[in-house]
Amino acid sequence: MTDEAKAPDGYEQLIGMLDGGLKAPVGETLNFDLAEVERGKVVFEGHPDRSVYNPLGSVHGGYAATLLDSACGIATHSTLGPNRGHTTLELKVSYLRALTDKSGTVRATGTVLSSGRRVAFAEAQLHDGEGRLCATATSTLLVFDVATGDRGAPDFGRPQQGRSE
Repeated sequence: MTDEAKAPDGYEQLIGMLDGGLKAPVGETLNFDLAEVERGKVVFEGHPDRSVYNPLGSVHGGYAATLLDSACGIATHSTLGPNRGHTTLELKVSYLRALTDKSGTVRATGTVLSSGRRVAFAEAQLHDGEGRLCATATSTLLVFDVATGDRGAPDFGRPQQGRSE
């Protein structure tokens, strides 16, 4: 059996994260979670609070951008085969409504529009707790091979190679 046949694909990795209760460190920092996964579509849920406010008294645009980037990227990841990875090349965000700590649970839904061997295109929408559209994004992502053993099902509890705790 080849290494590729043994390695989980992107969708299987994400299901493993959900089933194992794993959360990416950025989600811990910014208080958002991967909530739903299908091949080519994911949903993140977040709970903005005053810790992500800008000096003007609303949630910093980077919070929405991070949720939208995560939704586009992880939707893309859900379509990748074993030993494949991705990174954002371009993210275009349009802000339609400010978020506050009273926005409720926000949901970023990411959908893959097209995915090829080297490039993928995705879009995402961010809605507040009342279902109002607050921001949208489009993303271009680079898709690439990863060396066996360099990546796989995420293990956020282990130190990365070359780094010490």
